[in-house]
Amino acid sequence: MILSPDEVRYVADLANLKLSEQEIAKMSHDLGEILTYIEQLNELDTSKIEPMAQVLFDTDETATLREDVPHTPLSNTEALANAAASGAGYFKVPKVIDRS
Repeated sequence: MILSPDEVRYVADLANLKLSEQEIAKMSHDLGEILTYIEQLNELDTSKIEPMAQVLFDTDETATLREDVPHTPLSNTEALANAAASGAGYFKVPKVIDRS
């Protein structure tokens, strides 16, 4: 499957990524290879394959899951005690999204 440069730009924009033309060409090839592999996997007949076991299932005492015991949550002050920067009861973090 071949992805057009416009499709790669669209996906990059959804992920808020800025790609150079060289990166777009490489991603077009790489993503196309991934989608081709997925198409091959979709051709496999899995109708006779049993569903996999889930993490949450009925089991005996040897299960490694711990009991869900309610407890008192951290207060706002306790939660912010080790924060690098805080203000007005919130964590302060540097701005990471800049759409100019």
